Amino acid sequence: MKIKDRAFYKVFFTMTLTMAVQNLIVFGVNLADSVMMGAYSETALSGVGICNNIQFFLNMAASGIASGMTVIASQYWGQKEKKPIYRVSAVAMWISIVFSMLIFGFAALAPETLIRLFTDKEAVIEQAVLYLDIIKYTYLLFALTTVMLAILRSVETVRIGFYVSLSSFAVNILLNYMLIYGKFGAPEMGIRGAALATLVSRAIELAVVVIYILFVDKKLKMKLRDLFITDAQMLKDYFKTGLPLMMSSVSWGIAMSIQGAIIGRLIESAIAANSIATTIFQVATVICYASSNVACVLIGKTIGENKSLDIIKRRSKMLQLIFLGIGIVSSAILLLTKNLIIDFYNATPQTVDITNQFIWVLCVTIIGTAYEAPSLCGIVSGGGDTSFVLKNDIIFMWLIVLPMSILSAFVFKFPVVVTFACLKADQVLKCAVAVVKVNKFNWIKKVTKST
Repeated sequence: MKIKDRAFYKVFFTMTLTMAVQNLIVFGVNLADSVMMGAYSETALSGVGICNNIQFFLNMAASGIASGMTVIASQYWGQKEKKPIYRVSAVAMWISIVFSMLIFGFAALAPETLIRLFTDKEAVIEQAVLYLDIIKYTYLLFALTTVMLAILRSVETVRIGFYVSLSSFAVNILLNYMLIYGKFGAPEMGIRGAALATLVSRAIELAVVVIYILFVDKKLKMKLRDLFITDAQMLKDYFKTGLPLMMSSVSWGIAMSIQGAIIGRLIESAIAANSIATTIFQVATVICYASSNVACVLIGKTIGENKSLDIIKRRSKMLQLIFLGIGIVSSAILLLTKNLIIDFYNATPQTVDITNQFIWVLCVTIIGTAYEAPSLCGIVSGGGDTSFVLKNDIIFMWLIVLPMSILSAFVFKFPVVVTFACLKADQVLKCAVAVVKVNKFNWIKKVTKST
């Protein structure tokens, strides 16, 4: 490691660890929801798991919108220009509002139809509809919070995300306990109590972020109107550079929803097992996805600062080694903690057995995830070549993974774990593409304009 690059890696590790802790708290909230609902009712747990497919789709869409903004904003941050950051942030805000309201509209007008896309189990559908009736009001709040945190992340401000998540965690745990089980004089609301707790938590998250941006942040010094005023030129720039990332995330979200629907049409224990395994997996991958977001910002900033090609190459190669190390450590953590976490659930022996099988698959694929995701979505996207990620995801997900998984589940009727492995196969297969793409260095593109 070059001495002059130590400051770069110090920022990388500081931002990554801060975001990882933040994500750990976020997924801790999800884990607490899952554990409490699992202890209350396995059918209710499955209902929450089905609704989480919709939330995951929104999460992917909001993250894609935010990522497209981050690529542009981080390069302007490297050039020390603030006004273009205001304008691209406003574009992302408006798109997130429109997208989240569309999903809200579907959930409000046809909730049962939406749920039936993911499962045909009547008891699970009944619980999921009860949960969706309240949780749909969190969609706009979540989308706005995601974009606002990305605005701050693009200028290397990540600590606020930790405080936002911590406040949400405390509120959510307390309200879950009160409203699911009817403690401290509150009514016993079951699955609707879990949804209401999440709604209150999302409202607090948004309030904290808005207050920070308007009254605390000293880097951007944004006003409320800056979050919503844009111009035609920046809209064009966003759709040229940011749209591919948004489309990639939306495509990924749809594909993951289809994956959820595939699992949802297998035995009911597989739905609960998938919910448990996915939650545990999310906890284990907090560093993987944090490193991806940070790499996108710092590589974008490096290009915006007009650093030499040698510096960009050196940093990219070192980051790839770091990603591999993160994958190995994350796999070990997942393996060591799986039994401890599964024991918290009041799950049937069949569900526990399937969950264990799923986690063994994830212990392998997480190493691929830790390398290919930050390499492609972090380095390549941050470098400006956002269209490659979209093309790559479409090929692997829609032409390989989904057809292979559908054949496994419904034609050959392989065991559930085989279908699950097919659904996660792209995380390993894409590593070969990532190695070639990143080290060709043809992804370095300037996406900013002189102002």
